[in-house]
Amino acid sequence: MQFEQIIYEKRDDGVAVITLNRPERLNAFTRQMLDEWYAALQDAHLDPQVRAIVVTGAGRAFCSGADVGSGAASALMDRDRSLVENRNFLRDSVQRIPRLLAQMDKPYIAAVNGAAVGAGMDMASLADIRFASTTARFGMTYVRMGIIPGDGGCWLLPRIVGMAKALELIWTGDIIDAEEALRIGYVSKVLPPDELMPYTLQFAQRLAKGPAVAIQLSKRLAYRGMFTDLDEALEAAQAAMILAQMTEDAREGPRAFLEKREPQFKGR
Repeated sequence: MQFEQIIYEKRDDGVAVITLNRPERLNAFTRQMLDEWYAALQDAHLDPQVRAIVVTGAGRAFCSGADVGSGAASALMDRDRSLVENRNFLRDSVQRIPRLLAQMDKPYIAAVNGAAVGAGMDMASLADIRFASTTARFGMTYVRMGIIPGDGGCWLLPRIVGMAKALELIWTGDIIDAEEALRIGYVSKVLPPDELMPYTLQFAQRLAKGPAVAIQLSKRLAYRGMFTDLDEALEAAQAAMILAQMTEDAREGPRAFLEKREPQFKGR
């Protein structure tokens, strides 16, 4: 696919970087951007050489949600069509992103460089880990438009910050800064703007150099464990452990430990 509204880079170190690239519109998404974003994620998901994925924004924003000003939001839901005709407008557009990410075992990290509001905050919430610039701002601003989070925010946010804080943010539409996001556990680290991407890439590189099968199985166990009891989680861990122990990396780790050197994992 030809990318015009995102930049998609697959680096030699096993890290893929998706940069939302409509800085003049604060990276508000259009249907075209969603198509490109989905294609990049799918490519990273299927490429065995990609072991970690970073998403960020160009310019001074991460993502300001759907591009209401340019009519892109109307293109997602055509108010001239009937309710029946519009019933799948979210499913067929923006919801493709969370549905694909739900199947992805590779680490997905957001470097939030600026505003992440409305659907933009939902898109940040989809990441496994979020690092933020000191200039980042977050807001579940749907309520200001008289609508509700349609991209998974009501499911994602309570799992990150707890139900009470999530509802407070969703009901009020309040904007919070990076330090408050750190305090409530929404982001893992806050950095100066010029340090955000170097730190995020270094973190992603560390994961990409790790034992890919073990990392991906651990992610799957962690997410699925949120919906199971302890006994079922332990059974799943037993099955995953068998798979992990069959890898070359599971032999390399103990060997490197005994030889007092850094392990050279190959992801298989």
